[in-house]
Amino acid sequence: MVRNEIDREDAQCIERFLAGDDRAFEELLFRYQRRIFNLALRFLRVPDEAEDVTQEIFVKVFRSLEGFRGDSKFSTWLYMVAANHCRNRIKYLKRRHYYDGESLDAPIDDDDGPRRQYAANDPDPAELVSAERTRIAVRKAIDRLNDDHREAIVLCDLQGLSYEEIAEITGQAVGTVKSRIHRARSELAKMLKPLVEAEGVG
Repeated sequence: MVRNEIDREDAQCIERFLAGDDRAFEELLFRYQRRIFNLALRFLRVPDEAEDVTQEIFVKVFRSLEGFRGDSKFSTWLYMVAANHCRNRIKYLKRRHYYDGESLDAPIDDDDGPRRQYAANDPDPAELVSAERTRIAVRKAIDRLNDDHREAIVLCDLQGLSYEEIAEITGQAVGTVKSRIHRARSELAKMLKPLVEAEGVG
């Protein structure tokens, strides 16, 4: 489904919801819940916290949707609400030293579902192990970025949002967004260089 179609369906769901159809909100929840959870998980790095924040975000959206004026796309507004919630929770947790001594080597289950069984014509198991090792390394590297850089790279490279959308969500100028993404990618490249060299890539 292309983005314009999604935007239209979002607008239709909001119209139905405002007309009293609660099922319309369930459709929005189904469409975005996993994406917002993954966003919260990448921000907060703790699955339990991400689950709690995701619930809070959608409660906030449910209560605030009547006041949504449509000045921006629903998805952009939703990400703005989500990012603000995540930033506030990070500040709260840091004030309580929640992350002190936290190990970033612990696995985070951020998949969309259980791993499937592979058929005989699937990639070689060694390739799958290598791909999984790379995925985990990239995830750990993203977790080590500072908050601003991690936010920018998650919204851009993991959520697929445009520079303009990220600027609206974060309240930063487009130039600042581009700079943060560039720096984040540079930092990731440095952190992942040993893995790339070990795999014999490049």
